[in-house]
Amino acid sequence: MRVIRVTKAGRELSDNPIFVGEVDYQTAVGDESRDLRLSEVHFKSGAVNKPHVHTTDQILVVTEGEGFVATDAERNDLSLGDVALIPANTKHWHGARPGNDMTHWSILGNGKTTIVQE
Repeated sequence: MRVIRVTKAGRELSDNPIFVGEVDYQTAVGDESRDLRLSEVHFKSGAVNKPHVHTTDQILVVTEGEGFVATDAERNDLSLGDVALIPANTKHWHGARPGNDMTHWSILGNGKTTIVQE
């Protein structure tokens, strides 16, 4: 068993090429779990990620601010308390709306993430 305390102080500026704009990131559960990954992602005003796919389902739980999640077919606004389910192998992107920050928890199975080149 492992218990961690997640605080805003644990966030670090991400240099992951999937992000456009300023994004702070922290991993709560990573490689120590065989099946799941849990990360907190804080998108600063207008920051987003590039279109991408995961080989597993992804769940986003919004804990702060306002943002969106989108696919080629639809776009949904997100705010505090919203939960989004993105099925495996669905091209999508998400982030903060301009003028707003947004924080979400990302829950993923142990799989692969691929940026979709436009």
